[in-house]
Parts: sequence; structure tokens; C-alpha cells
Amino acid sequence: MIMIVGGAYQGKLKYALDRFKLTEEDIYHCADAGIAIPQGELCYEIDKWILALIQEWHDKQEAAAVDDAVRQFAKANPKAIVICNDISCGVVPIDPVMRAWREAVGRAMVRLNLQAEEVVRIFCGIPTKLK
Repeated sequence: MIMIVGGAYQGKLKYALDRFKLTEEDIYHCADAGIAIPQGELCYEIDKWILALIQEWHDKQEAAAVDDAVRQFAKANPKAIVICNDISCGVVPIDPVMRAWREAVGRAMVRLNLQAEEVVRIFCGIPTKLK
């Protein structure tokens, strides 16, 4: 798995498409997955999938359920290129669902980044290899 992380609108998708010679047709938009496990060569905005999980499972042991779903995602997509928006910076949300989402994305990124063969952070369009 190759992880590409960074803030919103920093050039993550363009970097992935250019580097791996992919097209728009190769993109799996995780926002469209609902709570189903995303599967594809390029899984875009996995943070949006995690939001759908949190909204579905909030107040129902969502931390354990999301962690299990992320494990299933990693197992189903060992060779995927995964793009995630870094939502860890800034003000912590007051809304409990948004706060749970932020925490879940952080935990998911730790799990996926540790398993990934490569992790690249994009900042202002510039890639930096972290792993």
C-alpha cells in the first residue's frame, strides 16, 4: 500500500495521477462508498469513508467498529494507492460526531501508515517521502 497524505487542496490527487500514470477512471471515490469497504487501485479521500462510518455508527462503539473496518480495508487493498486528507490540524470540533471523525481518521492513518510500504506527504504541491 502507498499512502499519500496532506491537507485539502494540496495536490495529492494530481501527484498520484502523474506519478503512477493513472487516469480519472482509475479513481475510486471513497465518499461514494457509504459504509462498504472501498476497493480500487487508487482510493481517494479515505477520510470521507471514515466519516460515513462514524455517522452510521456514532454512539455504538464506533471506535472499535471503525478500527475493524480499517483493518478489513487494508486486507482488501494491499497494493492500493490511498489518499487521505490530513484533518488533524486546526481547532478541535465541538460537535461530538465531527470530533469522533477527526479521532478516527487519526487512528486509521496511524494503522495504515505503519502497514504501508511508502508514505508521501504533499504540502503546497511538493511531495516529501516520510517512509
